[in-house]
Amino acid sequence: MPSTLQLTSTVLPSGQLEIALVHQTLPPLGDHDVRVEVQATPINPSDIGLLFGAADLSTLRAISDRPLPTITADIPDQAMAGMAGRLGQSLPVGNEGAGRVVQAGAAPEAQALLGRTVAMVGGGMYAQQRVLPASQCLALPDGTPAADGASCFINPLTALGMVETMRREGHKALIHTAAASNLGQMLNRICQQDGIELVNIVRQPAQAKILRDLGARHVCDSSSPSFETELTEALAQTGATLAFDATGGGTLASQILSCMESAIQREAKEYSRYGSNTHKQVYLYGNLNLAPTEIRRSFGMAWGVGGWLLFPSLNRFGAERTQALKQRVMNELHTTFASHYSQTISLPDVLKTQTIAAYTQRTTSGKFLIKPNQ
Repeated sequence: MPSTLQLTSTVLPSGQLEIALVHQTLPPLGDHDVRVEVQATPINPSDIGLLFGAADLSTLRAISDRPLPTITADIPDQAMAGMAGRLGQSLPVGNEGAGRVVQAGAAPEAQALLGRTVAMVGGGMYAQQRVLPASQCLALPDGTPAADGASCFINPLTALGMVETMRREGHKALIHTAAASNLGQMLNRICQQDGIELVNIVRQPAQAKILRDLGARHVCDSSSPSFETELTEALAQTGATLAFDATGGGTLASQILSCMESAIQREAKEYSRYGSNTHKQVYLYGNLNLAPTEIRRSFGMAWGVGGWLLFPSLNRFGAERTQALKQRVMNELHTTFASHYSQTISLPDVLKTQTIAAYTQRTTSGKFLIKPNQ
């Protein structure tokens, strides 16, 4: 059977995290499966979460007596309880990627992909080769490099999923934090095309400029002394009552809810000690800030804070609607959903401490692309 190099992350009973390149035998090909040579796969924030878990990155160290690159890091005692579900499991890393189909099962949908460059989703993409169902692949337009299709699932479908959620839940405008990211820029392009008002929240003036240069109308810098005043004004203008927060921790979700309520109260005809009847919702979908989420209630009783994940949302949308969203990504792959990378690295590079320090910063212009066969 063919074998592959695969990057895995394991929480050890000793309280250490081990990340290693290992040789793995590929599973046999089923009739509906394809074997893909992985040519490009991005490092997304969700991948970083699986790679490093709750490890203290200041304790990273290389293991020199292994035939392939291996690193370990200590997990603080108080964080081990949260890692109990993955204790002793060698987990393959990498949510999405793209590459060339080099073998296909007998089923027509698998055979149709043979020799094609496809985008893939399904985990374990930080590998030289991957066997997966043909249904988890999308054939890229002829002549499209793998790098152009490597990020066509997670960020594009997340941005489209946010808009779909807005429509299904009866909101009319959106708020997005960490909004100058690759994902945030895609969301801006979608909203401009679809005529949807979008309020962008960023953390520094340089990020605000990126979005304004892209034509964003409402950009609020959380580092500004007048942030809450500016945010309230933007919400009053747009009527946005749904936010997607990539930061997770801290007080930002609470600030957004307070500003939503302040904007709504501008139109209130009478006072209510319970606040407005308009439901205000913040969904946390990332963990850029690892601090606890603080909710300081100053926004009445009609509100909610919850989690939002892409794949459960796609399941709720249904197969037909999800396929329509995927088709839009393919149609606009080089425009609306184009991704940009600051560095291209190899699989062994992923385990170098200097490289780790760079890609774990999760900066706006710091998205990394792995070429596993480089």
